[in-house]
Amino acid sequence: MLLTLAGTAWDRAQQARALVEEHGLASGTAAGGLKLSPFAKVEADAMVTFARLLRELDLDVAAPADAKRPPMLRSVRGADAA
Repeated sequence: MLLTLAGTAWDRAQQARALVEEHGLASGTAAGGLKLSPFAKVEADAMVTFARLLRELDLDVAAPADAKRPPMLRSVRGADAA
């Protein structure tokens, strides 16, 4: 179920990304300012949801040896409450 939800979130983010590319990141307001596209918020929310669902999946995948990233957070599943 989590994998299905993650896939749905990814698809939603990609759909929103396409709409942002088509309509632009912002649009003009009547007052002459700029207003962020609602599609940008949908994309951002979907990406956060996707990342959280991936974390929940807790896949046991080793990072590449040449990775230039901080170490992954350790899983809390099965950890004893201290």
